[in-house]
Amino acid sequence: MSSTAPSAPAAAASSASRWPAVLCWLAVALEGFDLVVLGAVIPELLATEAIGFTPEAATLVATLSLVGVGLGAVSVGPVVDRIGRRWAIIGCVIGFSLFTLFVAFAPNVALFTLFRFIAGLFLGAVMPSCLAYISEYNKSGKTGKATTLTMTGYHAGAVGISLLAVAYSHNWHLLFVAGGVAGLVMVPLLWWKLPESEAFLAAQEAKRNPAAASATVESTVKTGMAGLFEGKLALVTIGVWASSFMGLLLVYGLNTWLPKIMADAGYEVSDSLVMLFVMNIGAVVGLILAGWLADRHGTKKIVLMWFVLAAVFLAALSIPMTSQVLLNLAVFITGVFVFSAQVLVYAFVSAIYPAQARGTALGMASGIGRIGAIVGPFITGALVTAGIAYPWGFYLFSVVAVLGFAAMVIVPKSVK
Repeated sequence: MSSTAPSAPAAAASSASRWPAVLCWLAVALEGFDLVVLGAVIPELLATEAIGFTPEAATLVATLSLVGVGLGAVSVGPVVDRIGRRWAIIGCVIGFSLFTLFVAFAPNVALFTLFRFIAGLFLGAVMPSCLAYISEYNKSGKTGKATTLTMTGYHAGAVGISLLAVAYSHNWHLLFVAGGVAGLVMVPLLWWKLPESEAFLAAQEAKRNPAAASATVESTVKTGMAGLFEGKLALVTIGVWASSFMGLLLVYGLNTWLPKIMADAGYEVSDSLVMLFVMNIGAVVGLILAGWLADRHGTKKIVLMWFVLAAVFLAALSIPMTSQVLLNLAVFITGVFVFSAQVLVYAFVSAIYPAQARGTALGMASGIGRIGAIVGPFITGALVTAGIAYPWGFYLFSVVAVLGFAAMVIVPKSVK
């Protein structure tokens, strides 16, 4: 009698095939954990003046951390396209884990800042490396769901450190140790269960032996920055850089200042903190929904719709609401569109660039976006200082979303 149960080898192969997706998700989760941990410990560092921390020192550390993340994202692209996705991911996890541990035992603010900056370099490089890998590991050619599901790891890591900080914020050393040790524990798994990307190996073989190149590999495509401005890709590059800048300006501007803006609008401070949590829950739902729709209807079409809807709901938050339920619903829906619009840009990049330039393309899109991550909180902070963040902050965010839409409009759907 025949059986429908899979054979042992088939089951083992199926299990093995899930490891790369799981490991990339965990690596991105560690990035979310280690990037958010600084914000979780700054109040304690300032309250206790630990190792000489002052408000000025905290500002410098936070800024240089983001600068390091941006530089890491920009720098890793050519490396990923030369040495491979596997080695880049392993090297980055080792790097940020070690320097996160060094942060925990820094004897003064200067070394704390230096170690955090170097950790940021490796943290910024993790996400482009993982997205390049997972887009190629997903052999269907549809990158929307693969990209957005991987990026839910970032929010899971951020939620994890938020919960851990509630119990252990008084022991800031422990939080950095947790992030560093978790990364080092993961390294043997990466070494054992993360094979090199087949698309990268095929591209490398095509470079060595163009005559024998597979029909699916474009052996003449340039690598590095030159590959981003070849033919129609030049217009793609300009558009995705601009939309990535706008997308991360929104994400970091809102995550940094939403509680303060809503408090200025007259809402209770506790309610404002709940809104930030609700918005990030909306982000996870939005990532799952956006990836599914992008694979069904085309990534560019969904990116454009997401930016438009983000603009509409951001503007709607400027309207005073007396119902807490209605307000939280509006915040939730805003989170659905704002956060995943940016991730859909990465999915589009993964799909449209050839393997030889994919790592560089993702790294540069992420790196340019990180500039927006620095500019967003700065501009919003200026509005808060001027006392006009509510409602003008939401109007500004709405305009930024429209600019993100406009940047993607100029991008061709195909470069063939």
